[in-house]
Amino acid sequence: MNSKVAKSNIALIGCGNWGRNLARNLYNLGVLKAIGDADPKIIDWVKKTYEGIKVSVNYTDIISDPEIKGIIIATPTHTHYSLARLALMAGKHVYVEKPLARGYLQAQELNYLASVKGLTLMVGHLLLYHPAVNRLRELIFKGELGDIRFLNSDRRNFNQKQRRDNNVIWDLAPHDISMMSYILGLEPQGIVNACGWSTNGDGVIDVAHLDINFPGDIPAHIHNSWIDPQKQVLLTVNGSKKTAVLNDNRQEDKLVLYSIEDDGTVTVEPYTYSQEEPLTLECKHFLHCIETGEAPRSDGASGYQVVKILEEAEQKMHIENHKAQTLKFV
Repeated sequence: MNSKVAKSNIALIGCGNWGRNLARNLYNLGVLKAIGDADPKIIDWVKKTYEGIKVSVNYTDIISDPEIKGIIIATPTHTHYSLARLALMAGKHVYVEKPLARGYLQAQELNYLASVKGLTLMVGHLLLYHPAVNRLRELIFKGELGDIRFLNSDRRNFNQKQRRDNNVIWDLAPHDISMMSYILGLEPQGIVNACGWSTNGDGVIDVAHLDINFPGDIPAHIHNSWIDPQKQVLLTVNGSKKTAVLNDNRQEDKLVLYSIEDDGTVTVEPYTYSQEEPLTLECKHFLHCIETGEAPRSDGASGYQVVKILEEAEQKMHIENHKAQTLKFV
């Protein structure tokens, strides 16, 4: 990636908890020109925090601004499609936080629209820009792990705020699916099994298990949960030679390779990687793609594939839940 950061004018739509991280990075990169948010309290916060930045509670004012070259969308999931479509129709390059849309037909339309208009469409699959994930991908491609036999991703936290417009797989599984596809260099073939539970009995799935198959008969399992007070962000990749463990909860030695010697002893190899913030790298990549026309690492096509898998998983869960009539924890 070109280390030089282009100075395109960028607008951020949505400045909530995650949007504030984006605002910080864009501001530090010298490209943040406008922020739009429907909450007047957030607008007041933006005015106090970032002097000289254009603000508005009207998203169309931001999108129609001729000085803005790119739009970053960090709003609730159900708004991603409509806002991204509006921005693309206005001729803006677009970066949408994951997931790209709430249905694969919507994702497909956005991808097609960006292609026809010659615009960058990038999805916020953050882990594709994580230095430790990229180091793991490099090791897999070099054959350090041997033949990949199984992947398991365990992503859990304590989060009740997402219930309004999501379920747990649409919130967390995009990270797992996009990361697995990226480190393997393969698109998933489909969902083998999917089950989920609504522990509050409100119909919103907050615990889920997904089984995915990748080409070459490589199985993968994903566990997502919103009800665990002890956060877990753990990826295990089992190979014929070595097993990699990427534990993003650790401050140090996030990426470790394990192997069993002939005498039964276990060899542990920690691997180093860049310490640059993944979100900073992701923002730089968006700017680079705008200026060069290069396809983003997390482009619209990969965003579409993730949404397609999520929709398939959700359908399987609904079928299984219907068969069992009600699946809940006691």
